[in-house]
Amino acid sequence: MSNYHTCTKVSLLKRPITNGRISLYLDFYPAIRNPETMQMTRREYLGIYIFAKPRNDFERDFNTQMMEKAEAIRCLRVTSLINEQFGFLDHTKMQGDFLAYFKKMCKNKDSKWDVVYKHFETFVQGHCTFKDVTVELCKKFREYLLDAKNLRLDHLKLSQNSAAGYYSTFRSLLKIAYRDKYLRENINDYLDKIETKEVKREYLTFEELKQLAATPCKFDVLKRASLFSCLTGLRISDIMALEWEHIQMAPDGGMCISKIIKKTDSDSKNLPISDETLNICGERSTGFIFKGLKRSMTNIPLKEWIAEAGIKKNISFHCFRHTYATLQIASGTDIYTVSKMLVHKNVSTTQIYADMVSSKKRETVDKISLK
Repeated sequence: MSNYHTCTKVSLLKRPITNGRISLYLDFYPAIRNPETMQMTRREYLGIYIFAKPRNDFERDFNTQMMEKAEAIRCLRVTSLINEQFGFLDHTKMQGDFLAYFKKMCKNKDSKWDVVYKHFETFVQGHCTFKDVTVELCKKFREYLLDAKNLRLDHLKLSQNSAAGYYSTFRSLLKIAYRDKYLRENINDYLDKIETKEVKREYLTFEELKQLAATPCKFDVLKRASLFSCLTGLRISDIMALEWEHIQMAPDGGMCISKIIKKTDSDSKNLPISDETLNICGERSTGFIFKGLKRSMTNIPLKEWIAEAGIKKNISFHCFRHTYATLQIASGTDIYTVSKMLVHKNVSTTQIYADMVSSKKRETVDKISLK
């Protein structure tokens, strides 16, 4: 252990202050260096006070209890110094604005992080320091999500799967904050995740997709973006952020998408697209490809278009991603290729779509025969 980290003695000392009180503090000898600020220090005031001249049994008992607490902290400091753990020195970090840190982390993440931030900001009523982030607070936020309303449609309650996804995102933030040493313990060790419920994933059959493509939509940009999703598997957030500079020539001579996929932070370089898909984008220009596309279009306007196409299923925009995956697998594309095209981190995620294609399951029955 290096000399400036060595603490040969930690003493509990007293200092008289006003109103007949005594302040308790720790004295480090030799002085220790705060690794964050690089400042040397010998004292740590505990914020614990006792009566200078106790007048009755109550005050004497109070002094005894406070001295015991102070002695317990002294022992913890000795252990921390032996292990070269100096987190207790950085009081300013613990007073830092956790909400500001959360908002900063949202900048390079997908839109779900922004939604979780807004829920947490509401939950803590706009104020939260790192010191406030305790196991108890995080457990209460879990309860809040399970009973929270949808931010955009406040007459609807969050689904359990949405709550589960939001809490998982929040726990990812806690992990990052612990890694960055803003939190002194890994709070996730004491938290239970929110379990998801299995839901039916809707998708369009090939015939339904052709039917939809032949049906006019009052928002042309919505129609083009929807069909683009069906042909590429991209999410709404990535389609809205897609610019012409992201469409580039691939080494094989065809066209491809080259950009960062927000949800997974994965580089989708050389994600090939067909000529038909490129035609949906329209005439090449600059800036966003699907100019004027708004999330609000994916609610009532999308449902009206689906209904006009004679499709009875409950189709959301995300179902177009399901459509891409299931139609690819049903047409014989191997699951590993589909996984790469969807920019999944794990093939197990793509496996869900394979299980949805019952027609492929039936085909496998007849592939092995003893006749």
